[in-house]
Amino acid sequence: MSNSGCPFNGDANKRELEEDIHTDFKDDMSYSDYLQLEQVLSAQQPLSKEHDEMLFIIIHQSSELWLKLAGHELAKALECLRADDFGPAFKVIARVKQIFIQLTQSWNILSTLTPVDYLKFRDDLGRSSGFQSHGYRKLEFLLGNKNSDMLKVHKNNNQAYQELALLLNSPSLYDEVIATLVKAGFSIDDCVLNRDVTQAYQSNESVVKAWLAVYQQPEKYFELYELAEKLVDIEDSFQQWRFKHMYTVQRIIGYKAGTGGSSGVSFLKKALEVSFFPELFEVRTLL
Repeated sequence: MSNSGCPFNGDANKRELEEDIHTDFKDDMSYSDYLQLEQVLSAQQPLSKEHDEMLFIIIHQSSELWLKLAGHELAKALECLRADDFGPAFKVIARVKQIFIQLTQSWNILSTLTPVDYLKFRDDLGRSSGFQSHGYRKLEFLLGNKNSDMLKVHKNNNQAYQELALLLNSPSLYDEVIATLVKAGFSIDDCVLNRDVTQAYQSNESVVKAWLAVYQQPEKYFELYELAEKLVDIEDSFQQWRFKHMYTVQRIIGYKAGTGGSSGVSFLKKALEVSFFPELFEVRTLL
């Protein structure tokens, strides 16, 4: 059909550049300058010529940025709890929950990578593996899943090794929460208060009893009650992320061994059995 009777007007569907919008960045910092986008966007360097390797790299690089932010927020949460500043602590803990929701969603994107397409470049990864993620291990240590053996993976990166060693030897988020219970007047066993913080936390009956009292009297202990639920939010979202990670790996490589030498899916499943705040789940049975 001829359109000669309808002259085309390109301006009808055009947004004009407003007069005050800045366009000259010769002497001013731009958006790209502020975010150092030249460095960020040039960091994707596929080792193969396979199309899907770019997806694989970007998913993992962006995940590392989210992990870095989660660690930043949890460090602030510890600082706030030491100062009994509950409001800001709640805020950053809630933010960590949302970060893990975002991270979980990223596995849905990676799951569009088919087994056949992944195998085309998997060998190019060598021994590199997400198990070696400094950001992930930092979160585990901050949340209390301590294991000194995990430091071995980072012995060739002095900065990462030193940071993780410091966290290994420092109280975790849950250690600070239990100290808050003590300040609120609850009796906690000395074996908990004086425990070796380099070891993974183990459930204790005195902590169960303290949380039971908090849940039975939420009006009296509202801040502790709210804190407990924020912690459960973190574990819930973290475990969903772990599960989706495991399931995505299973979907793409089945039960092959991991590139870093682990058993793969079987190893990832074991992480689902680890609880950061065990008493907060035990208390639900007792209510």
